[in-house]
Amino acid sequence: MDHHNDQHPSLNLSMAFEMENNNNLNPSSSSSSRTDRKTIERNRRNQMKFLYNRLNSLVPHQIPMEATSLPDQLKEAANYIKRLQIKLERMKEKKDRLIMRTDRSMISETTTTAMAAQGLMMKSPHIEIHVKGSALEVVLITGLEFQFMFSETISLLHEEGAEIVNASFSVVNDTVFHTIHSKVGDSGLSDHAAASISERLKKLVYA
Repeated sequence: MDHHNDQHPSLNLSMAFEMENNNNLNPSSSSSSRTDRKTIERNRRNQMKFLYNRLNSLVPHQIPMEATSLPDQLKEAANYIKRLQIKLERMKEKKDRLIMRTDRSMISETTTTAMAAQGLMMKSPHIEIHVKGSALEVVLITGLEFQFMFSETISLLHEEGAEIVNASFSVVNDTVFHTIHSKVGDSGLSDHAAASISERLKKLVYA
């Protein structure tokens, strides 16, 4: 008689039951893992789609977005960013030039203010003309009774085709300091044109 098989019938039954339970659990666990991966991948795709749409909304398109492939859209966005960077650099350079010009004007105003405080400024009108390329700067110094010359100077510059960029004035005691920044054309003033404008302005002030 085989005693080995008769001694552990309950143990064999328990092991079989446990194996069956494990087999029942594994498919569920594997299915849950696959579901999690699908959810993560779907969320990732949705996030990328959102980012692409966001990027496209910020980029002006010459061709409808639906008619271009994704690589072409990304290339167009990269080129647009480069153009913005170049434009930003140019604006920064322009800002730096304006700051330098303002600093020079402040130094000039400080000097004239000091001279006026010392009684060294002339009461009769005085004009200074500075030409650099297409930029024309006019500094007009007058007494209070000669302020009309400011508007006449502006009119004369308009007649010569100048575009007034900025005009300002300050008053120190009885002296008025006018500063006019203008631009004539894009290619710069010729020596003859600059001399002609300077002569007309001086005749206006000193005649």
